[in-house]
This record gives sequence, C-alpha cells and structure tokens, in this order.
Amino acid sequence: MPIIAVGVNHKTAPVEIREKISFSQGSLQEAYVKLLASPVVQGGVIISTCNRTEIYAHVLDAEQGFDAAINLLKQKSGVEPALIKKYTYFLTRKKTVQHLFRVTAGLDSMLLGEKQIQGQVREAYRSAQKHKATDKVVNTLFMQAIAAGKRARTETGIDRYAVSISYAAVELAKQFYGKLNGKSIMVIGAGKMSELTVKHLLANGVSGVIVSNRSYERASCLARQFNGQAVRFDELYLYMGSADIVISCTAASHFVVHTKRVQQVLAATPGKRIMMIDIAVPRDIEPGVGALPGVTLYDIDDLQNVVDSNKMKREQAAVFAEAIIEEQVDQFLDWLDSQFVVPTVTALKKRGEKIKEKELKRAFNRLGDLTNHDRKVIGSLANSIINQLLHTPIKQLKEYALTEKGPVYTDAINKLFCLEETAQKANEPDSFDEIQVTNGI
Repeated sequence: MPIIAVGVNHKTAPVEIREKISFSQGSLQEAYVKLLASPVVQGGVIISTCNRTEIYAHVLDAEQGFDAAINLLKQKSGVEPALIKKYTYFLTRKKTVQHLFRVTAGLDSMLLGEKQIQGQVREAYRSAQKHKATDKVVNTLFMQAIAAGKRARTETGIDRYAVSISYAAVELAKQFYGKLNGKSIMVIGAGKMSELTVKHLLANGVSGVIVSNRSYERASCLARQFNGQAVRFDELYLYMGSADIVISCTAASHFVVHTKRVQQVLAATPGKRIMMIDIAVPRDIEPGVGALPGVTLYDIDDLQNVVDSNKMKREQAAVFAEAIIEEQVDQFLDWLDSQFVVPTVTALKKRGEKIKEKELKRAFNRLGDLTNHDRKVIGSLANSIINQLLHTPIKQLKEYALTEKGPVYTDAINKLFCLEETAQKANEPDSFDEIQVTNGI
C-alpha cells in the first residue's frame, strides 16, 4: 500500500491560496474525520504552517488517495479542485518520504535549516495521534522523519549559523565576550529590530536591559517587556557606562551617538570595555566612536558579512544533511518493503504454536501421571523443535522481503501452509494503542 503526500508550500502557491487551504487547530478534528471517511485512507497526518499545508497518508490506492486529499482541501477552502491542483504537488512512495524528511530537517524551508519546522512537524504528528488518525506505517514514517531531522541538525550544525541581522549581532557579541551571562545591554531605539535583538541576547545569557528612545513611552513599553529599565533619550549617556553592549537602531537621519560624548563616558569609567553594534541605515553611531580605546564598533555591513558567511556555511552543511536524509530514507523504505512479510511470519509462528500445544496436550494425556519437571522437559523439547524448524524459513523470508522475489516467496509460504486468512488477521492491529507501542523499526 502506497504512502502519498499532497500539498502546497511557499514555492508553489501564493499566500492567498495558502491561507485558504490552511488548517487551524480547531478545524483539524473535522478534517481528520473527513479524510479517514475515505475507504482508501488507512492513516494520515496534516501539516499546516504559514508556509505550507501538506497531507500525508497511507492509502490502498495512490490515485484514489490523491482524490481524497484534494476533496478535503476543496471542502476546507471552497477553491475548485482544478485551481488547487494548479498549485499542488503530488508525491508517492520514496518521493513522499524524501520530502517529509527534508521538510523536517529544514532543507525545504524558506530559511535553509530553520529550527521551527521540526517542532511543527512533531506537533502535527501528535495532533494526528490525538485524533486517532494514524496507523502503524504513518507512525513509523513520522517518528523516523523527526529522528532524521534531529540527526541532520546534530551532525551538521546547519541551524547554528546565524542568518538574520538580529541574531548575527548576538554571534558577534559572543565572539567578543565569550559567554554573555551577566552582561548588560543598552538599546537605543524601540523598533522591531531592536526587540528581536534583545530577545536573542536575553536567550543567550544577557541579564540587564536598558532602553532609550526619543519616545519615552515606547522605551518604557519595550523595557517592561524584558523587565528592563527605560531612560529618557537625553539621559542615555548617563547610563551608557553601565552597559557592556550597546545596540542602536533608530530611524534618525543623523548620528545619535557622538564620539565626544562616548569619550566622556569612558573617562568616567576607567578600563571600561563596550561593544557597540549599529544596525541603523543611515548609521546612528559616529564612525570615530570605533577608534576610542575600549570600544569595538560594528555596523550593518559587518553584520551582513556575518550573515552572508553563515548562509554559505548553511549551504555547505545542507550538502551533508542531504546525504544523512537519503540514508534515513533508504532505511525507512527497507522497513516498509519488509512489512508485507510480517503478517506471514506472525501467522507461521502462530501455526507452529498451535500445532505444538495440540501435540503436547495429546502427549501428556497419553503419558498419564508426570512430574512438573517431566512436563517442562517435554515442553522445552517441543519448543526447540518448532523454533528450529521455523527459524531458517523465517530468516530467509525476511531477507527475500528486500528483493524482487519477496512477494513470490511470501505467497508460496502462505499457500503451502494455508496461512492466507491467518496472515490477514495478523496484519490488523488490535487497537490504536497497540500501533503506538509496536511502531519501531
């Protein structure tokens, strides 16, 4: 039975299409009911983010599975199937597995190697489990995708290279001071870029935040957000000496931090080291400030150089990540290919167990009064005979499962031992909980 994926993403569809076919958390329960109402769908997971909506499913027939997914998207969005198909990709088997594993590793993201998608895939899978929408194959597919994404990040470090201006500022600060624990920051300007930079710095150990802005009200608002201190714009030099890092990003058309004033700050605090980062365009900090003893100044070009260098590093890491993903995909497909023999192996073992129990019962009845020791010895003998008899054919069958002869040998075993009905029952899990317990590769 094939695995399929139907979806749109930031590369195939404009935002006005993506937003129409996206699923909110509140709409997922109804969506899964409709998806599983199709007799061809055995299990599925819906991933819906701002950049993609994808339906992954284990189905009896690929074409009918595609139709079921498109019908679900039509019901959700009201968009005609022909228009949905215009922006949609349809994947089967290996391409489905490759795509999901690459998505989870951040290799298909707008920002190469981004971290957020791994958590989004995990949450989508958990939601599908919550709504009892998955089966053994889907469970294993997503567990392996999450493991593959984690491995790709761990072994390549693809997500450790800063590719945003705000995070590049953090990277430079860490290079300058080493650890940022206990360091304090002064932020000049209260815009979005300043807010992002402060968030990143606080996440990396910075403890004190001072905010100064021409609008004291906006400075206070940002300071409260980070449990910091707001200072009036005309008093920023009075507090600059207590900061280890100064970030400036205002909309001013002229310099707002001047060399002479910073020189006075340094004179009042002998031995003071200050790292200054000017993110503004036009620049906020006079270039002469960077020549003062104790001051290290970076501007937007320095940050952009860090970003460009790190983008190149991510691209290099992505090459190794792709190789890891390919290896993980092959492992999953080997497991998937071997699954059609599992019911036969299970049925064969059950047949052997049934014969053993029947003959032991007959033997014990004929032998009459036996000690517990005698019964254990005879039972052990019967177990050994059955296990040795079945060991080789089961081992060979599992090995053939990974070759083109696998279905032929499986069919032959089923027919020779009359296992068809038993094998079919063995392939049906007793409950959803059992699937979750037994879904390892």
